[in-house]
Amino acid sequence: MKILGRVTFFLLLGGIFAQSSRNAKVSGKSAKRGGGGGGAQAGDAGQSTPSADASQGSSRSSGRSADSRQDSAAGSRATGQQTDEMRLQLLRSAQVTCNDGSAAGFYLKEFRGSRRWLLFLEGGWCCYSKETCDSRYQNIPRLMSSSGWPQTKRGTGILSSQAEENPHWHNANLVFIPYCSSDVWSGTGPAPTPAPKTRQGKDKVKDRNTNATEYSFMGSLIIREVIKDLIPKGIKQAKVVMLAGTSAGATGVLLNIERVASQLEQLGTEAQVRGLVDSGWFLESKQQRSPDCPATVSCTPEDAIKIGLRMWNGVVPERCQQLYKRGEEWQCFFGHRLYSTLTSPLFIVQWLFDEEQLRVENIYMGGQSLSEEQWQYIQNLGLEIKNSLTDVTAVFAPSCLSHKVITKSNWMNFQVKGTSLPRALHCWDRSLEAIRNNRTPSKGCPFHLVDTCQWPQCNPTCPALVDQATQQELTLLQMLVAMGLDPQRLGLDPEGERDSLVSMANNGG
Repeated sequence: MKILGRVTFFLLLGGIFAQSSRNAKVSGKSAKRGGGGGGAQAGDAGQSTPSADASQGSSRSSGRSADSRQDSAAGSRATGQQTDEMRLQLLRSAQVTCNDGSAAGFYLKEFRGSRRWLLFLEGGWCCYSKETCDSRYQNIPRLMSSSGWPQTKRGTGILSSQAEENPHWHNANLVFIPYCSSDVWSGTGPAPTPAPKTRQGKDKVKDRNTNATEYSFMGSLIIREVIKDLIPKGIKQAKVVMLAGTSAGATGVLLNIERVASQLEQLGTEAQVRGLVDSGWFLESKQQRSPDCPATVSCTPEDAIKIGLRMWNGVVPERCQQLYKRGEEWQCFFGHRLYSTLTSPLFIVQWLFDEEQLRVENIYMGGQSLSEEQWQYIQNLGLEIKNSLTDVTAVFAPSCLSHKVITKSNWMNFQVKGTSLPRALHCWDRSLEAIRNNRTPSKGCPFHLVDTCQWPQCNPTCPALVDQATQQELTLLQMLVAMGLDPQRLGLDPEGERDSLVSMANNGG
């Protein structure tokens, strides 16, 4: 079960967890599971149906910044040129490729006249050995090759070009960068040269290095080349560039934002580079390392990254690297260790009870059983993530069991203390603009939002839990009972917590 649990983690980090919300039902299919590969959804940019942010009402238009209104006006003059879809463009550089040597690329939806750019990094975990990469390539080739990519992609959530679904960023130039490097966006070169082969007997040939792989790992270089290819599109004139990502793509934002800021500065742009990190704020695993790692897929995420860094020729931000001795750079993949070393503004979006964090510990809500020890771990996880976010300036952290949010069409449904995520991002945007222009940020527009209730799902706007066997929605109490626990014995009163939070929400948080 432990090995199976970790296989599931590797496959689903960055992938869909199909579930329903209380106001808009969202469903999806899991990617294929392989023996050692990582997995991802069919596409982070395409998820569900639009929904309205009822809590903010007319603030969508009246509260919009001057730059946003000007961009909208400029774009409306070119309405005839606007479409809802992002179009695929392959990189001009033939040397920077996906894992299998096929051309890397990006999807672009231009908004004529806009000086705001949103660059999105897709998630999908990684591979870290020949065995795990071969399995990944066999089961989820789209995460290692561009050969099957469609020509167009429709953006959803923060990648939507519809104001109703994306009130503050629909009028930006939207760029979706597919993940095909399997290196958590850290790789800077081709795979190591395959090791010499030795003959065994008359006909058998065997690699001396069983980890030798023919794949290329160029995630960080792909980001660099995308920006180069966007120069003719006007990114040098950008005022704001937001590097965003979900899951492994969110970790990619943390690893690359300083490099992106430096590259744009060298191009002569005056753009402020910002980072949006969605569900990539992971904590180290409590599991013990398997003695046969990496021969099997039972590596902890820390071990997988530690091993992978060598194979990927991976890089981490320079200031973080200086904190750790050689061989310990893997620690820079964890936001709570990296955050204080970064200078670019960052907004962290993190469910306090992240499902992928739980899967690392072989905990599956909606599965067959749950022990009291596992329930205690779940409660402790919420506290640990809260504590790790204490010094983060801009954060949105609901007390929910889920994974990823910004590319979901119903992302406006979720609130903390009466404020939706798009509203919190807009408040952060206005604050940064004010500081940049030597003005005092306005009050009453919050962007440090962490739930204070203690239980999973105590936030009334949380996505609904789904029983994996029946696909039916359940409350937390129903889920715990179905998994063999007695909520009263646990001292759990989620309804009381829910009533308290509803009262907070009704009173403006």
